[in-house]
Amino acid sequence: MNEPSSVTLGKLKAALETGGYTCVLWANGELLFSRERGVKPLLCWIREGKDLRGALAADKVVGKAAALLYAYMGASAVYAGVAGEAAAAVLARHSVFAEIGRTVPRIRNRAGTGFCPMETAVWDVEDPAEAFALLQQKVYGAQ
Repeated sequence: MNEPSSVTLGKLKAALETGGYTCVLWANGELLFSRERGVKPLLCWIREGKDLRGALAADKVVGKAAALLYAYMGASAVYAGVAGEAAAAVLARHSVFAEIGRTVPRIRNRAGTGFCPMETAVWDVEDPAEAFALLQQKVYGAQ
């Protein structure tokens, strides 16, 4: 896989850092950004039916749950300020170019008292479509 333009990924990274966003995505000529935490922005964009194939993304924290969602949407490149080891492995396995600021063994919950509940929900999942269904259920409940 060819490395995407570092300028484009760099611009998304700069927007992430200077705009106070948690996630910035460039997909098919559309710039998407969010200040919501966790996987919710990714789930929302997927549920809205946006064509995210080939997307470039900059995200503050990428755990296994987010990595599986990036694979599900068909992203081509992701910058992660912090990424879990499992997330890095998922991105590599699905041929998503990853630039990672800092790698940690596993993503912790916001209180720092345990592991991220989204990461825990998909810890034993390898299929991005299965992860999307599980995460959607966890975040939005039965619909």
